[in-house]
Amino acid sequence: MPRPSWDDYFMRIAGEVSGRSTCMRRHTGAVLVKGKRILSTGYNGVPSGLAHCEDVGCLREQRGIASGSNHELCRGIHAEQNAVIQAARHGITIDGATVYSTHQPCVLCAKILINAGAVDIVFRDPYPDILAEELLSEAGIALRQITVGQDAGGDVA
Repeated sequence: MPRPSWDDYFMRIAGEVSGRSTCMRRHTGAVLVKGKRILSTGYNGVPSGLAHCEDVGCLREQRGIASGSNHELCRGIHAEQNAVIQAARHGITIDGATVYSTHQPCVLCAKILINAGAVDIVFRDPYPDILAEELLSEAGIALRQITVGQDAGGDVA
């Protein structure tokens, strides 16, 4: 088995992290990396100590909220947000980090990642959010989609 590229390696880890998700709609994992070292990970789910959606039901489903809209009407926190929060809780600076996420960030995560100092975002699955793409472009943050198992051509981690 050939040695995986750095992009493959970190994206596969993001996939593993997503396995902890308790979201009923989408399992997402994120890994923050700098200097080829993992700084923090996160997956989507409710805040610590609260009942999981798989136990109490999906608020978004109950209210008929379409995917991609009204992100604030959800019990959960996105994977990228949780990765930034975990880094902050443990005093880890993520300025200059690359983000590996199983899904393309939404506009809320994009704004958080911009202010947290992320410089590159690598994702596997698309999540169409035009405003997120525009803001990331304006901030000069590269957004790259890769397929795990294929050399992505980038080795920025």
